[in-house]
Amino acid sequence: MANILVTGGAGYIGSHTCIELLNHGHEVVVFDNLSNSRYESLRRVQKITQKHLVFIEGDIRDADHLDQVFQSYSIDAVIHFAGLKAVGESQAMPLHYFDHNIAGSICLFQAMKRANVFHLVFSSSATVYDASNISPLHEEMPTGMPNNNYGYTKLIIEQMLQKLSAADARWSIALLRYFNPVGAHTSGLIGEDPQGIPNNLMPYLTQVAVGRLEQLAVYGDDYDTIDGTGVRDYIHVVDLANAHLCALENRLSTQGCRVWNIGTGQGSSVLQIIHAFEKVTGIKIPYQVAPRRSGDVATSFSDNQRAVQELAWQPQYGLAEMLADSWKWQQQNPSGYSSTQHKYK
Repeated sequence: MANILVTGGAGYIGSHTCIELLNHGHEVVVFDNLSNSRYESLRRVQKITQKHLVFIEGDIRDADHLDQVFQSYSIDAVIHFAGLKAVGESQAMPLHYFDHNIAGSICLFQAMKRANVFHLVFSSSATVYDASNISPLHEEMPTGMPNNNYGYTKLIIEQMLQKLSAADARWSIALLRYFNPVGAHTSGLIGEDPQGIPNNLMPYLTQVAVGRLEQLAVYGDDYDTIDGTGVRDYIHVVDLANAHLCALENRLSTQGCRVWNIGTGQGSSVLQIIHAFEKVTGIKIPYQVAPRRSGDVATSFSDNQRAVQELAWQPQYGLAEMLADSWKWQQQNPSGYSSTQHKYK
Protein backbone atom coordinates (compact mmCIF):
# COMPACT_ATOMS: atom_id res chain seq x y z
CA MET A 1 0.00 0.00 0.00
CA ALA A 2 1.14 3.54 -0.68
CA ASN A 3 1.07 7.04 0.77
CA ILE A 4 -0.90 9.20 -1.66
CA LEU A 5 -0.99 13.00 -1.77
CA VAL A 6 -4.36 14.13 -3.15
CA THR A 7 -4.38 17.78 -4.20
CA GLY A 8 -7.90 19.22 -4.28
CA GLY A 9 -9.05 16.16 -2.35
CA ALA A 10 -11.95 17.95 -0.64
CA GLY A 11 -13.70 18.55 -3.98
CA TYR A 12 -16.40 16.51 -5.71
CA ILE A 13 -14.24 13.97 -7.53
CA GLY A 14 -11.36 14.20 -5.05
CA SER A 15 -13.50 13.28 -2.04
CA HIS A 16 -14.97 10.24 -3.79
CA THR A 17 -11.47 9.16 -4.82
CA CYS A 18 -10.29 9.46 -1.20
CA ILE A 19 -12.96 6.92 -0.24
CA GLU A 20 -11.67 4.40 -2.78
CA LEU A 21 -8.05 4.97 -1.74
CA LEU A 22 -8.83 4.50 1.95
CA ASN A 23 -10.99 1.44 1.31
CA HIS A 24 -8.07 -0.17 -0.56
CA GLY A 25 -5.65 0.40 2.28
CA HIS A 26 -3.77 3.44 1.05
CA GLU A 27 -2.72 6.26 3.37
CA VAL A 28 -4.18 9.58 2.20
CA VAL A 29 -2.87 13.12 2.65
CA VAL A 30 -5.26 15.77 1.27
CA PHE A 31 -3.84 19.17 0.31
CA ASP A 32 -6.61 21.68 -0.48
CA ASN A 33 -7.08 25.43 -0.08
CA LEU A 34 -10.89 25.03 0.29
CA SER A 35 -11.49 27.81 -2.26
CA ASN A 36 -14.30 25.87 -3.95
CA SER A 37 -14.74 22.95 -1.56
CA ARG A 38 -15.47 22.34 2.11
CA TYR A 39 -13.75 20.33 4.82
CA GLU A 40 -17.12 18.81 5.67
CA SER A 41 -16.72 16.49 2.66
CA LEU A 42 -13.58 14.98 4.21
CA ARG A 43 -15.22 14.60 7.60
CA ARG A 44 -17.88 12.54 5.85
CA VAL A 45 -15.28 10.56 3.87
CA GLN A 46 -13.81 9.45 7.20
CA LYS A 47 -17.29 8.63 8.50
CA ILE A 48 -18.07 6.48 5.45
CA THR A 49 -14.75 4.60 5.50
CA GLN A 50 -14.19 4.55 9.28
CA LYS A 51 -10.60 5.43 8.41
CA HIS A 52 -8.43 8.47 9.09
CA LEU A 53 -6.89 10.78 6.53
CA VAL A 54 -4.53 13.73 6.95
CA PHE A 55 -5.85 17.14 5.88
CA ILE A 56 -3.56 20.08 5.19
CA GLU A 57 -5.01 23.43 4.17
CA GLY A 58 -2.67 24.84 1.57
CA ASP A 59 -2.24 26.23 -1.92
CA ILE A 60 -0.29 24.36 -4.60
CA ARG A 61 1.35 27.65 -5.59
CA ASP A 62 3.11 27.71 -2.21
CA ALA A 63 6.40 25.89 -2.90
CA ASP A 64 7.66 26.04 0.68
CA HIS A 65 4.45 24.51 2.01
CA LEU A 66 4.57 21.73 -0.58
CA ASP A 67 8.18 20.96 0.35
CA GLN A 68 7.13 20.67 4.00
CA VAL A 69 4.40 18.19 3.05
CA PHE A 70 6.77 15.99 1.04
CA GLN A 71 9.33 16.13 3.85
CA SER A 72 6.77 15.31 6.58
CA TYR A 73 5.03 12.40 4.82
CA SER A 74 6.68 9.65 2.81
CA ILE A 75 4.64 10.35 -0.32
CA ASP A 76 4.75 7.63 -2.98
CA ALA A 77 2.45 9.19 -5.58
CA VAL A 78 0.26 12.22 -6.27
CA ILE A 79 -3.28 12.44 -7.62
CA HIS A 80 -3.69 16.01 -8.84
CA PHE A 81 -7.23 17.45 -8.79
CA ALA A 82 -6.49 20.97 -7.49
CA GLY A 83 -7.56 23.80 -9.78
CA LEU A 84 -10.29 26.24 -10.67
CA LYS A 85 -13.02 24.82 -12.90
CA ALA A 86 -15.83 27.31 -13.68
CA VAL A 87 -15.95 27.74 -17.44
CA GLY A 88 -17.60 31.18 -17.44
CA GLU A 89 -15.28 32.52 -14.77
CA SER A 90 -12.28 31.25 -16.74
CA GLN A 91 -13.37 33.40 -19.69
CA ALA A 92 -13.71 36.50 -17.53
CA MET A 93 -10.52 35.91 -15.48
CA PRO A 94 -7.96 34.15 -17.69
CA LEU A 95 -4.88 35.21 -15.74
CA HIS A 96 -6.48 33.96 -12.52
CA TYR A 97 -6.93 30.53 -14.14
CA PHE A 98 -3.47 30.47 -15.69
CA ASP A 99 -1.98 31.28 -12.28
CA HIS A 100 -3.94 28.70 -10.26
CA ASN A 101 -4.08 25.86 -12.77
CA ILE A 102 -0.92 26.13 -14.89
CA ALA A 103 1.52 27.91 -12.57
CA GLY A 104 0.16 25.96 -9.60
CA SER A 105 0.70 22.67 -11.41
CA ILE A 106 4.28 23.62 -12.33
CA CYS A 107 4.93 24.43 -8.68
CA LEU A 108 3.57 21.01 -7.68
CA PHE A 109 5.62 19.13 -10.28
CA GLN A 110 8.78 20.96 -9.21
CA ALA A 111 8.10 20.02 -5.57
CA MET A 112 7.56 16.39 -6.62
CA LYS A 113 10.89 16.35 -8.44
CA ARG A 114 12.70 17.84 -5.44
CA ALA A 115 11.17 15.09 -3.30
CA ASN A 116 11.97 12.34 -5.85
CA VAL A 117 8.28 11.51 -6.29
CA PHE A 118 7.58 10.71 -9.93
CA HIS A 119 4.24 8.86 -9.93
CA LEU A 120 1.31 11.09 -10.91
CA VAL A 121 -2.35 10.78 -11.90
CA PHE A 122 -3.67 13.99 -13.46
CA SER A 123 -7.32 15.04 -13.60
CA SER A 124 -7.84 16.09 -17.22
CA SER A 125 -10.90 16.53 -19.41
CA ALA A 126 -12.45 15.44 -22.69
CA THR A 127 -12.61 19.14 -23.57
CA VAL A 128 -9.04 18.81 -24.86
CA TYR A 129 -10.26 16.90 -27.95
CA ASP A 130 -10.61 18.87 -31.17
CA ALA A 131 -14.24 19.82 -31.78
CA SER A 132 -14.10 18.39 -35.32
CA ASN A 133 -13.59 14.83 -34.02
CA ILE A 134 -16.58 12.52 -34.47
CA SER A 135 -17.73 10.52 -31.43
CA PRO A 136 -16.92 8.03 -30.07
CA LEU A 137 -13.74 9.85 -29.14
CA HIS A 138 -10.60 7.75 -28.69
CA GLU A 139 -7.21 8.67 -27.27
CA GLU A 140 -5.37 8.77 -30.62
CA MET A 141 -7.65 11.50 -31.98
CA PRO A 142 -6.08 14.97 -32.20
CA THR A 143 -6.51 17.49 -29.45
CA GLY A 144 -7.58 21.01 -30.38
CA MET A 145 -7.79 24.48 -28.95
CA PRO A 146 -10.51 24.31 -26.25
CA ASN A 147 -13.18 26.98 -26.53
CA ASN A 148 -12.71 28.13 -22.93
CA ASN A 149 -9.77 28.98 -20.72
CA TYR A 150 -10.52 26.23 -18.22
CA GLY A 151 -10.15 23.59 -20.95
CA TYR A 152 -7.09 25.39 -22.26
CA THR A 153 -5.35 24.99 -18.89
CA LYS A 154 -6.07 21.24 -18.96
CA LEU A 155 -4.54 20.95 -22.44
CA ILE A 156 -1.44 22.93 -21.47
CA ILE A 157 -0.87 20.80 -18.36
CA GLU A 158 -1.30 17.60 -20.40
CA GLN A 159 1.26 18.82 -22.93
CA MET A 160 3.69 19.83 -20.17
CA LEU A 161 3.43 16.40 -18.56
CA GLN A 162 3.95 14.61 -21.87
CA LYS A 163 7.10 16.66 -22.48
CA LEU A 164 8.27 16.17 -18.90
CA SER A 165 7.92 12.40 -19.23
CA ALA A 166 9.74 12.41 -22.57
CA ALA A 167 12.65 14.35 -21.05
CA ASP A 168 12.98 12.35 -17.82
CA ALA A 169 12.31 8.60 -17.79
CA ARG A 170 11.72 8.57 -14.03
CA TRP A 171 8.23 10.03 -14.46
CA SER A 172 5.20 7.74 -14.64
CA ILE A 173 2.08 9.76 -15.47
CA ALA A 174 -1.58 8.95 -16.09
CA LEU A 175 -3.70 11.55 -17.90
CA LEU A 176 -7.37 10.79 -17.28
CA ARG A 177 -9.75 12.53 -19.66
CA TYR A 178 -13.12 12.65 -17.93
CA PHE A 179 -16.37 12.91 -19.80
CA ASN A 180 -19.34 14.04 -17.64
CA PRO A 181 -19.10 12.98 -13.97
CA VAL A 182 -22.46 12.73 -12.20
CA GLY A 183 -23.99 10.93 -9.26
CA ALA A 184 -22.87 10.72 -5.66
CA HIS A 185 -21.72 8.18 -3.12
CA THR A 186 -24.49 5.66 -2.50
CA SER A 187 -24.68 6.71 1.16
CA GLY A 188 -25.89 10.18 0.09
CA LEU A 189 -23.30 11.68 2.45
CA ILE A 190 -21.06 13.23 -0.19
CA GLY A 191 -21.87 14.62 -3.63
CA GLU A 192 -21.52 17.57 -5.97
CA ASP A 193 -21.96 20.93 -4.25
CA PRO A 194 -21.42 23.72 -6.81
CA GLN A 195 -21.37 27.35 -5.72
CA GLY A 196 -23.98 29.61 -7.37
CA ILE A 197 -25.91 28.54 -10.48
CA PRO A 198 -24.50 25.13 -11.51
CA ASN A 199 -22.56 24.88 -14.78
CA ASN A 200 -23.36 21.19 -15.16
CA LEU A 201 -26.67 19.55 -15.97
CA MET A 202 -27.04 17.14 -13.05
CA PRO A 203 -26.73 19.54 -10.08
CA TYR A 204 -28.87 22.05 -12.00
CA LEU A 205 -31.51 19.34 -12.46
CA THR A 206 -31.47 18.19 -8.82
CA GLN A 207 -31.56 21.76 -7.50
CA VAL A 208 -34.71 22.38 -9.55
CA ALA A 209 -36.19 19.12 -8.23
CA VAL A 210 -35.48 20.09 -4.61
CA GLY A 211 -36.87 23.59 -5.09
CA ARG A 212 -33.65 25.63 -4.90
CA LEU A 213 -34.02 26.73 -8.53
CA GLU A 214 -37.24 27.47 -10.39
CA GLN A 215 -36.62 25.74 -13.71
CA LEU A 216 -33.93 24.11 -15.78
CA ALA A 217 -32.37 25.80 -18.80
CA VAL A 218 -31.88 23.52 -21.80
CA TYR A 219 -29.25 25.12 -24.01
CA GLY A 220 -30.34 24.45 -27.57
CA ASP A 221 -32.90 22.04 -29.02
CA ASP A 222 -31.87 22.25 -32.68
CA TYR A 223 -28.75 20.08 -32.72
CA ASP A 224 -28.45 17.13 -35.12
CA THR A 225 -29.23 14.59 -32.40
CA ILE A 226 -32.04 12.18 -31.51
CA ASP A 227 -34.21 14.95 -30.02
CA GLY A 228 -32.30 18.15 -30.86
CA THR A 229 -30.58 18.48 -27.49
CA GLY A 230 -26.90 17.92 -26.76
CA VAL A 231 -25.66 14.36 -26.20
CA ARG A 232 -23.00 13.64 -23.56
CA ASP A 233 -21.33 10.66 -21.91
CA TYR A 234 -22.34 10.60 -18.23
CA ILE A 235 -20.13 8.60 -15.86
CA HIS A 236 -20.91 7.82 -12.22
CA VAL A 237 -18.45 9.61 -9.95
CA VAL A 238 -17.74 6.37 -8.04
CA ASP A 239 -16.75 4.67 -11.31
CA LEU A 240 -14.56 7.69 -12.05
CA ALA A 241 -12.97 7.48 -8.59
CA ASN A 242 -12.23 3.80 -9.15
CA ALA A 243 -10.55 4.68 -12.44
CA HIS A 244 -8.07 6.82 -10.48
CA LEU A 245 -7.30 3.85 -8.25
CA CYS A 246 -6.72 1.62 -11.30
CA ALA A 247 -4.56 4.26 -13.00
CA LEU A 248 -2.54 4.77 -9.83
CA GLU A 249 -1.82 1.06 -9.52
CA ASN A 250 -0.87 0.94 -13.20
CA ARG A 251 1.53 3.87 -12.90
CA LEU A 252 3.21 2.59 -9.72
CA SER A 253 4.63 -0.24 -11.79
CA THR A 254 5.09 1.42 -15.19
CA GLN A 255 7.04 4.33 -16.65
CA GLY A 256 6.07 6.95 -19.24
CA CYS A 257 2.96 9.04 -19.86
CA ARG A 258 -0.32 7.45 -20.93
CA VAL A 259 -3.77 8.89 -21.72
CA TRP A 260 -7.05 7.17 -20.88
CA ASN A 261 -10.65 8.19 -21.54
CA ILE A 262 -12.93 7.72 -18.55
CA GLY A 263 -16.53 7.43 -19.71
CA THR A 264 -19.21 4.82 -20.28
CA GLY A 265 -18.92 4.80 -24.06
CA GLN A 266 -22.58 5.76 -24.42
CA GLY A 267 -24.27 9.11 -24.94
CA SER A 268 -27.52 10.47 -23.51
CA SER A 269 -29.29 13.65 -24.59
CA VAL A 270 -30.37 16.38 -22.19
CA LEU A 271 -34.06 15.53 -22.71
CA GLN A 272 -33.34 11.83 -22.20
CA ILE A 273 -31.69 12.69 -18.88
CA ILE A 274 -34.67 14.84 -17.82
CA HIS A 275 -37.21 12.16 -18.70
CA ALA A 276 -35.14 9.41 -17.05
CA PHE A 277 -34.84 11.52 -13.90
CA GLU A 278 -38.60 12.07 -13.83
CA LYS A 279 -39.12 8.31 -14.16
CA VAL A 280 -36.63 7.49 -11.38
CA THR A 281 -37.90 10.12 -8.92
CA GLY A 282 -41.54 10.71 -9.91
CA ILE A 283 -40.84 14.46 -9.96
CA LYS A 284 -41.79 16.63 -12.95
CA ILE A 285 -38.93 18.94 -13.99
CA PRO A 286 -39.95 22.32 -15.44
CA TYR A 287 -37.53 23.43 -18.14
CA GLN A 288 -37.18 26.14 -20.74
CA VAL A 289 -35.19 25.99 -23.95
CA ALA A 290 -32.49 28.65 -24.09
CA PRO A 291 -30.11 29.58 -26.93
CA ARG A 292 -27.13 27.34 -27.59
CA ARG A 293 -24.04 28.10 -25.53
CA SER A 294 -21.00 29.20 -27.49
CA GLY A 295 -18.63 26.33 -28.14
CA ASP A 296 -20.99 23.49 -27.24
CA VAL A 297 -20.83 20.55 -29.65
CA ALA A 298 -23.85 18.44 -30.56
CA THR A 299 -22.48 15.07 -29.46
CA SER A 300 -19.56 13.96 -27.30
CA PHE A 301 -19.06 10.46 -25.94
CA SER A 302 -16.09 8.21 -25.36
CA ASP A 303 -14.46 5.12 -26.67
CA ASN A 304 -13.38 3.72 -23.28
CA GLN A 305 -11.84 0.45 -24.47
CA ARG A 306 -8.25 1.45 -23.73
CA ALA A 307 -9.09 2.00 -20.05
CA VAL A 308 -11.15 -1.20 -19.91
CA GLN A 309 -8.33 -3.28 -21.41
CA GLU A 310 -5.23 -1.66 -19.89
CA LEU A 311 -6.49 -0.64 -16.45
CA ALA A 312 -8.75 -3.62 -15.73
CA TRP A 313 -11.44 -1.01 -15.09
CA GLN A 314 -15.11 -1.26 -15.94
CA PRO A 315 -18.01 1.15 -15.27
CA GLN A 316 -20.38 -0.49 -12.79
CA TYR A 317 -23.25 2.01 -12.64
CA GLY A 318 -25.99 2.67 -15.18
CA LEU A 319 -27.89 5.89 -15.85
CA ALA A 320 -30.76 5.08 -13.46
CA GLU A 321 -28.28 4.59 -10.60
CA MET A 322 -26.47 7.83 -11.46
CA LEU A 323 -29.77 9.73 -11.30
CA ALA A 324 -30.99 8.00 -8.13
CA ASP A 325 -27.70 8.66 -6.31
CA SER A 326 -27.64 12.31 -7.43
CA TRP A 327 -31.17 12.74 -6.11
CA LYS A 328 -30.44 10.95 -2.83
CA TRP A 329 -27.51 13.32 -2.17
CA GLN A 330 -29.60 16.40 -3.01
CA GLN A 331 -32.57 15.25 -0.90
CA GLN A 332 -30.38 14.60 2.13
CA ASN A 333 -28.41 17.82 1.59
CA PRO A 334 -30.82 20.37 0.07
CA SER A 335 -28.30 23.18 0.63
CA GLY A 336 -25.22 21.05 -0.01
CA TYR A 337 -22.57 21.03 2.68
CA SER A 338 -23.46 24.56 3.80
CA SER A 339 -26.17 23.27 6.15
CA THR A 340 -23.53 21.58 8.30
CA GLN A 341 -20.50 23.77 8.76
CA HIS A 342 -17.87 21.93 10.76
CA LYS A 343 -14.47 23.40 11.59
CA TYR A 344 -11.57 21.06 11.08
CA LYS A 345 -9.35 22.90 13.58
